Amino acid sequence: MGFPTGAQFTITAAGYSATVVEAGGGLRTLTYAGADLVAGYGPTEVITGARGQLLMPWPNRIRDGAYSYAGSAQQLPLSEPKLTNASHGLVRWCSWQPIAVATDRVRLGYRLMAQSGYPWTLALTATYAVATTGLTVTLSATNESPSPAPFAAGMHPYLTVGEPVDALTLTMPAARRQLVDERLLPTATEPAAGEWDFRGGRPIGTLKLDDAFTSLTRDADGRAVVRLEGSRAVELWLDESWHWMQVFTGDTLSSGARAAVAVEPMTAPADAFNSGADLIALAPGQTWSGSYGIHTG
Repeated sequence: MGFPTGAQFTITAAGYSATVVEAGGGLRTLTYAGADLVAGYGPTEVITGARGQLLMPWPNRIRDGAYSYAGSAQQLPLSEPKLTNASHGLVRWCSWQPIAVATDRVRLGYRLMAQSGYPWTLALTATYAVATTGLTVTLSATNESPSPAPFAAGMHPYLTVGEPVDALTLTMPAARRQLVDERLLPTATEPAAGEWDFRGGRPIGTLKLDDAFTSLTRDADGRAVVRLEGSRAVELWLDESWHWMQVFTGDTLSSGARAAVAVEPMTAPADAFNSGADLIALAPGQTWSGSYGIHTG
C-alpha cells in the first residue's frame, strides 16, 4: 500500500533534512539536527490545514470563485463551500512528478491543463534544495497558452520551534496589514500599528493572527526576513517576487491549534483575480519564478 501523499522525496545536507511529497508537490517535513523547523505531518497522514502545500495559480481566496479576465467571465469550483470561495488554487492535490532528484535537491513538475474556470495551460515546477544556508524553494510557471494568463503563487509552511505560539516572539518586516470581511475577503489595508506591528519583534501572546501583510522592508539582498523565536529560532526569507505574506496562528485548526505559525509567501493578496492587486499577467511563453527559504535561527 502506498502513502496518502504518494511518493516521498527526502533530501539532506549540512544537518538539514526535508521531505517533499508527490501530492501537490508540497513540503511534508523540514528538520535541522533532528529538530523540526516546520510543523508537518506523518507519512501515513492526509494533509490537513494546507500544511506545506503549493498554491497556484492563485493563493488564498477568490470571491464566489468568479472573476472576469480580458473580457471573459470565468467560474471556478467553490473549494471553500462554507464561505463560498475558491480557495488556494488548482494544484495542491495533484500528482507532481520528479524531473530531477539528487541527495540534496529535488525538482518536481506538473502541467496544469486548461479547464473550466481557468482556460490556460501552465507548466509548473517546484525545486527544493538544502545546503548550509538551509532550505531554498523555487517555484516557476510558464504560460503554454496563446493568450495572457492571470497568475499568482503562494506556499503554506507552518514554522515551529517546538513551543506553543503564545510564548514566542515574532519579527516581521511588514508596514501594512490587510483588513477582511466575515468571508476572509479583503476590504482595505491599513498601517500595521499597535499589536499588529511586528517590525521590531514582539511576543505573539494571545493575539489571533490570520492576516495578510505587505509593504515589506528588505535587506541588501532584496530579502524580507521573518523570525520566530522561543528557546530556539527559525527564519523564513522571501525574495523580491513575493509582495505579501499571510500569517496564521492556526486557531481554527482541528488539531495543532496555536502549535505553529504559518508564514505564507504570496505574490498577491486574496481575491487578486478580481482586484488586480499585484496580479501577474503571464504572457504566452513567459516564465515567472520566485524563491523563498527557511533556516534555523
